[in-house]
Amino acid sequence: MPRHIERLVLSRPAPGTERVLRAYRWGAPDARPKAYLQAALHADETPGLLVAHHLTRLLDAAESAGQLRGQVVLVPYANPLGLAQFVNGQQLGRYELSGGGNFNRNWPDLAALAGDALEGRLGPDRARNVQVIRAALVEALAEQPQPPKELDRLRLALARLACDADLVLDLHCDDESLFHLFLIPQHWPSLSDLARELGSQAVLLAEDSGGGSFDEAFSGPWLRLARRFPDAVIPPACEAATVELRGAADVNDEIARRDAEALLRVLVRRGFLDGAVGELPEALCEATSLDAVDTIKAPAAGVLSYRVGLGAVVRKGEVVADLIDPAAEDPRSGRSEICAATDGFLLSRRAHKFVAAGDSVAKVVGREPLPHRTGYLLED
Repeated sequence: MPRHIERLVLSRPAPGTERVLRAYRWGAPDARPKAYLQAALHADETPGLLVAHHLTRLLDAAESAGQLRGQVVLVPYANPLGLAQFVNGQQLGRYELSGGGNFNRNWPDLAALAGDALEGRLGPDRARNVQVIRAALVEALAEQPQPPKELDRLRLALARLACDADLVLDLHCDDESLFHLFLIPQHWPSLSDLARELGSQAVLLAEDSGGGSFDEAFSGPWLRLARRFPDAVIPPACEAATVELRGAADVNDEIARRDAEALLRVLVRRGFLDGAVGELPEALCEATSLDAVDTIKAPAAGVLSYRVGLGAVVRKGEVVADLIDPAAEDPRSGRSEICAATDGFLLSRRAHKFVAAGDSVAKVVGREPLPHRTGYLLED
């Protein structure tokens, strides 16, 4: 069947205007398996928008060739609110300007929402439990009234589209960065094909990163329900990942086309589509615990001058960047060193080189958990 386009009106914030979300669906609404992909939940992270553009064309061609086996849902822009947030010519799409905070934080706990409805309905049959839980998630979200705030309406609409998927991929990017993934440990190494196909140079694992991110809103409920119903067999049936498509400036047709083709091969390997894909590429990395990643902060305001580039191997105590105080009257005393707190490699850097005190300036991927990395493991 041809691609179905669902047009969801989120709100009408002022007379003569409206916010619209679009979802593309290939395959029947009840077909299994189901994949869900979305781009630019952080609306100023542009690479995913271009990848979604190329992936749409590839999926249209696959559908025309009769290759659909399950269903694929793609939201080509997941955040019309953030896409429209421009201040003095600068797009500000990471935070909701009305005070709602980071668009990719504090997503609702679906296990709590659907848990009571599952009492007495789960048992030893793994496959049946998966069906029952997915139906309960769909029903619980369908019963939610439309909230008054635009941000909450957006979250409800996206959650309704993704909650019963087998695979959820949330396309993001970092500032200046290598390609990397965020997963829960329970989905490694089962998602190693995703990492290898996309050429991921880091895979960062945390069961609960502390931020309530979109991917964990759909992988996490299966873990919490398994703990709530210990006598039932409940697998982690929604494999979800945050896919960091390198850096914000890595936006061109050649890169996006390659990424879209790699995502299509992932869908073929996982049975959403028919097709031939050949052998998996070699792995470029091992998985790393997220609490072993040193998120380096600026100790004061100033100008950054990096000494090492992306992918550089650094040692604990090695200088990663110099911080220059532009107000220092003596240039010799106006320069301080920012050092790594672990052995590892530089995964990401800050693109804008003037920083405030406490700003993140780089991430170094190490192997050993760091004592200070507990609780909230993400960058806000």
